Amino acid sequence: MGTIRETIRPSIADESAQAAAASKASSVSREVFMLRLFMYVIYTTQALVVSYFPLYFLDRGYTAGQIGIIYSTGPFISIFANIIFGTASDKYRTIKKIMTLLMFGQLVMVSLLFTTDAFVIVCFIMLAFYFFQTPVNPLSDSLILLSSQFTSKPYALIRVFGSLGFAFSAFLVGQLLKWTGSQATIPLAAGSIALALLLSFTLKDYQGPKRKIEFSGFLKLLSKPSILAYFAIVLVVSIAHRMYEGFLAVTLRGLGADNSLVGIAWMISSISEIPVLFLLGKYGHKFKELPLLAIASLMYALRFWLISEITSPIWIIPIQAMHSITFGIYMVTALRYLSRIIPDEYRSSGQAVYAIVWSGFAGAISGTAGGAIYEQFGKAAFFHLATVLALIASAAFLVKHYRDQDG
Repeated sequence: MGTIRETIRPSIADESAQAAAASKASSVSREVFMLRLFMYVIYTTQALVVSYFPLYFLDRGYTAGQIGIIYSTGPFISIFANIIFGTASDKYRTIKKIMTLLMFGQLVMVSLLFTTDAFVIVCFIMLAFYFFQTPVNPLSDSLILLSSQFTSKPYALIRVFGSLGFAFSAFLVGQLLKWTGSQATIPLAAGSIALALLLSFTLKDYQGPKRKIEFSGFLKLLSKPSILAYFAIVLVVSIAHRMYEGFLAVTLRGLGADNSLVGIAWMISSISEIPVLFLLGKYGHKFKELPLLAIASLMYALRFWLISEITSPIWIIPIQAMHSITFGIYMVTALRYLSRIIPDEYRSSGQAVYAIVWSGFAGAISGTAGGAIYEQFGKAAFFHLATVLALIASAAFLVKHYRDQDG
């Protein structure tokens, strides 16, 4: 009898272990699914803001210079927004609750756009909208990077669903606006933000190891010459990217493109990211980050030069496919390098600083100065300047790589 009992006990233990493993696997699968769905929806909103808000304002009678001001006031306030929300995330050890707050704030602000077309008032509304919108990307990146420790899913294999959301939304919204006109832009944005708000309640609050946060230590970390140099180079290529992003739709409209072609152009760029994200997720760790960033910046320069030369909007389609080897490589590699030089306890704050450089400073400079250059000197001069900035960044990344090796 004792032998039978001894035989049964390990069997029951094995079954319990298997049940626990199955339950954990199911929980992980659900968490990964909700993260991917959340990324899909927030990048649907991104597609609307980046691709169609400029055309919405253009159809309301605003000039390229005024659109540049709208797009620069938001990134300017994002400098403070990213500091506030990134610091709060690290201090209170929550990303989920802050995401919910950000989605609610966006929904309120975008709803206010229904009420007015007055330029000054719209500037203030968009200023507040960007206050809640710009911290979403760095915080969602932090959430994905932290989740990988628990789900074993690489960053790129979750972030790729953001690219899918951007791509399909850019295309489908373009087709819809072709029939409805740009007045449907704001209701669509409100709907996507409301859905993201609901999904934010389903997120799990992943966090790194609990350690006492000394922000004087974080400031000391940022003051290191090597980290300052990295952010300075990021700023240069970011200005070029933001110039392209903020004025591509305006450029295409000037070349005679309709809303559907604008949507197709943005869809092509996002779809082109997907294979690169998969490849970098599996093999990116085998390559040095700084040389990859130099290659991406060089491809940026080629891309901007090609845009400066085209005279027919149809040529934007093959050029947009270069998004894979520019932004696709740049985004994943820049964040991977950042996660290597910034400790986990400062992850959200580090992401916030990156976002301040990438969206805040770069957006403010490209919106104000870029808008004026575009209005005064035209498309060619505008994208030639972006080309030069990308070349400078490419060279700087290579110099930093070799200096770090010598150090």
